[in-house]
Amino acid sequence: MLNTLIEKCHNKSVKVGIIGLGYVGLPLAEAYVNVGVSVIGYDVNQDRVDILNSGQSGMKHIDDSRVKSMVDKGLFKASSNPNVLSEVDTILIAVPTPLDIHHQPDLTYVIKTCEVIRDHMREGQLVVLESTTYPGTTAEVMKPILEQSGLKEGEDFALAYSPEREDPGNPNFNTSTIPKVVGSDTSEGLKAALAVYDLIVNTVPVKDTRTAEAAKLVENIYRWVNIATVNEMKIIFDKMGIDVWAVIDAAKTKPFGFHAFYPGPGVGGHCIRIDPYYLSYKAREFGLSTQFIELAGHINQSMPRHIVTRTLEELSLRQRKALAGSKVLLCGLAYKKDIDDMRESPSLDLISILEEHGAIVAYHDPYIPVVPTTREHPEYSGRESVDITGIKNCDYDVAIIATDHTNVDYKLLCENTPLLIDTRNALKDLTSEFKDKIVKA
Repeated sequence: MLNTLIEKCHNKSVKVGIIGLGYVGLPLAEAYVNVGVSVIGYDVNQDRVDILNSGQSGMKHIDDSRVKSMVDKGLFKASSNPNVLSEVDTILIAVPTPLDIHHQPDLTYVIKTCEVIRDHMREGQLVVLESTTYPGTTAEVMKPILEQSGLKEGEDFALAYSPEREDPGNPNFNTSTIPKVVGSDTSEGLKAALAVYDLIVNTVPVKDTRTAEAAKLVENIYRWVNIATVNEMKIIFDKMGIDVWAVIDAAKTKPFGFHAFYPGPGVGGHCIRIDPYYLSYKAREFGLSTQFIELAGHINQSMPRHIVTRTLEELSLRQRKALAGSKVLLCGLAYKKDIDDMRESPSLDLISILEEHGAIVAYHDPYIPVVPTTREHPEYSGRESVDITGIKNCDYDVAIIATDHTNVDYKLLCENTPLLIDTRNALKDLTSEFKDKIVKA
C-alpha cells in the first residue's frame, strides 16, 4: 500500500501536507523545502494563508526572508481550501492541544482536523499527529474518525505519531537538528513515517504511538517538575538572604548528575504549562493519581501571586505605598525571552492579580506591541506596549521584570524607576550599581 509513498520519499518527489502553519508547522515546512520537497500548507485562517503566500512569516523570531525563499523556490504554498489535502502523500498535523477551563485536555482542534482529513483523504496516504497529547490519542481518537472515510488503517492508509520538539527563539537548535521520535501501531506505518521524516532529520523509532505520545509528555514533565523545584528553592533561599541564581551557577559546575533549571514568575508556553495535565487526565482513567505532577503544578501556578506579594511588601517597606493606586510597569508579556509568543504566559496572570489589588498596570514588550485576543484573558485584547525611551522617575512606582528580553534598555529602566522586582535575574550586571533599587524575587 505504502510502497509508492516510500519510493517517492527516496526520490524526493513526495508531496507533504502540513495542517497548522504556526510555531511548529512553518519551521517544519521550511525543513522540507530546504531539501527540495514540495509542501502544501493548510490553515483555516485565510489571513494567515495570505501572509505566508506573500512571503511573510507573521512571527518575529522567523525572518520574512526565510518564507520568501520558500515561496520563490516554488516548493511552498499555503491554502485554506481543504481539497488540497487529497493532493498530498502525507499529512502532518500541528494544531493546538490546549486545556479547557477545568484543566482537562481539549482535543477540539485535533478532532475537527481529523474530520476534515476524513472527508478529503485518499488511499495510500500517511497521517501523522505532531501535537502533544495523552497516550492513546492517535489510536483511540484519531483512528476511528479517519476510518469513517471507509478506509482502514494498515490496509488503505497509515497512521503515526511524531511529537514536535520546537523551541522558538533558540539559536542552537532547529527542526532539522533535533532528533525526531516516531511511532506507529503498524510496521508499514512506521516504515512510511520514518521515510518521510528521514528526509529532514535523524529519527528515533519506537514500537507504537502510545510510546511516542508518552515520550513527549516525559520530556515536558521533567522540565515542569524541575522548574517547580527551583521556584520553591527561590522562595526558601530568599528568606535566608541567599541568591538562588548564584546557588544554581555554583551547582552547575558539577560535570555530572546536575542540570541547571532557573526560577521565574511562573511557567508559560503551549507545552510545559499544559502537557503535565494531559498525563494526569489519562492516569485517572486507570484509577491512578499524579501527585508529584500536581504538586509541581501548585508551586508553578502560585508564582505570579508570590511575585505580586513580594511587590506589595517592597512597596510598603521602601516607599510606604500600598499596591492599590501604584503605577506598575510590567516588562515582558512573552513567556520567554526574545520571541513574540505569549501563549499561557504568566505575565497575563501577573496583570490580573496586580489589578485585583488595585494597581495601575502598563506593560512594555518590544515583541508584542499590541495584546492579541487570548482564551484566558480576552479583556486585555488591544492593550498597547508603552515606550520607555523617555521614561521619567515619576512615571512608575515599580517595574516588574517578567521576561528577560535582550533588547530592553535595563540601565535606563534602573535609572528612572525607584523600585525594580527582577524575576529573571535580568539585572544581574546592574545589581551593584543599583543595589538599593533592585529586588530579586
